[in-house]
Amino acid sequence: MSAHAQKLKALLDKARKLPMVPGVYLMKDVKGVVIYVGKASKLPNRVSSYFIPSADLGPRKQLMLDLVDDFDYLECEGEWEALLTENRLIKDIHPKFNVLLTDDKTFPYLAITLRDDYPGVFITREPSDPQFKGAKIFGPFTNSYALRESIQLLQRVFKFRTCHLDIREDDPGKKFFRPCLLYPIKQCTAPCGDKISKTQYRQDIDRFIRFLESKRSVMIREFKQEMEEASKILDYEKAAILRDQIRALEKLDERGKIKQNWQPEAESFYSDPAKGMASLQKTLKIQEPIRCIESIDIAHLDGNETVGSKVCFVDGKPLKSEYRRFQIKTVPGGNDDYASIREVVSRRYRDAGQGNELYPDVIIIDGGIGQLHAAMQVFDQLDIKPPMVISLAKKEELIYTQFQDGPIKLGRNNVGLKVCQAIRDEAHRFAQHYHHILRKKRVLGQ
Repeated sequence: MSAHAQKLKALLDKARKLPMVPGVYLMKDVKGVVIYVGKASKLPNRVSSYFIPSADLGPRKQLMLDLVDDFDYLECEGEWEALLTENRLIKDIHPKFNVLLTDDKTFPYLAITLRDDYPGVFITREPSDPQFKGAKIFGPFTNSYALRESIQLLQRVFKFRTCHLDIREDDPGKKFFRPCLLYPIKQCTAPCGDKISKTQYRQDIDRFIRFLESKRSVMIREFKQEMEEASKILDYEKAAILRDQIRALEKLDERGKIKQNWQPEAESFYSDPAKGMASLQKTLKIQEPIRCIESIDIAHLDGNETVGSKVCFVDGKPLKSEYRRFQIKTVPGGNDDYASIREVVSRRYRDAGQGNELYPDVIIIDGGIGQLHAAMQVFDQLDIKPPMVISLAKKEELIYTQFQDGPIKLGRNNVGLKVCQAIRDEAHRFAQHYHHILRKKRVLGQ
């Protein structure tokens, strides 16, 4: 038996011993680098399928199999969590053999605009959009089709609006407005046409929110009873419709929560980037409008596996294609933040310092005055200097700049500071999130 065949047999034996639960698996090469991430409804069945002698994985994955030396796995609560975990890991570590899920597409959310006089119910992939400020957010949901089907079904029960009309309680013109067709078919109470009071509409919305936050067992039980009755009288078409509706309602549980930080690129950013960028321009006394900001952070796992991260924002929005993660190579043990910053800054801005590309308008270093000095030690050796380098310390949230000794202290609600905090936090998340997932699941990874 060849060495390659022996390796596959050992991996097959290991895969068959995995727990029979949903999860995510991480294929690694001989250096321990993750080269592929996948999800499974049953871990041993899916992972072992890679290593059986008769496996035909297609031209791309077959090539990957030649490089796989080991694998790790993460147990998940259900298939929905496996899907969210796979999506998060692929977006963060960009494994070599993953070609899907590497774009900025996100799973959808449900937003209820509670700040409106008559709250609307909307499905969105951008819950941080200004129109959803103050909204009640549910999700992310892993099955967008089931979510849309469920909302259509629930609209018949709770009769909420899904239009984008600006409906105000004190608008006297409402009584002359003709509602859309959802009103005569009893799927909306038509606050646009003054057909329901604000108090009554709010009561319906409150019941809908309580329904989403509960287990929905009463409604599902009623639907199942109705389905059984339809089957008894041989009305199979109605029974099939009810069956699909029950499945859609059950899939409302297949979702994450905002606080779990599954999709920070969609959830975490400030709501008015243009205003924030203008405020930061004024604070830093920069003549031209700020368009591009990059941020550098250093992270490690218990003092080991130190990595640097660089995130990029253009016009206040993340440009994920320009995110980079740097494995620290020149720092013994990797446990020296200043030396690690110098390495990352040198590697990232070498070309800009030689005049072969443009610097971003602002570079943010995560940390205080010491981290800023470490970065400037590199920039001072380059032929062309960056226009503005600042650092932002986490506790005091003080801004240090390359051009002045003392810090800049801004109010906590300053929108320019919020821009810097959001970008700094995204750099930190990008460096740390993969490690956090592995640490949470007690799995060590590269």
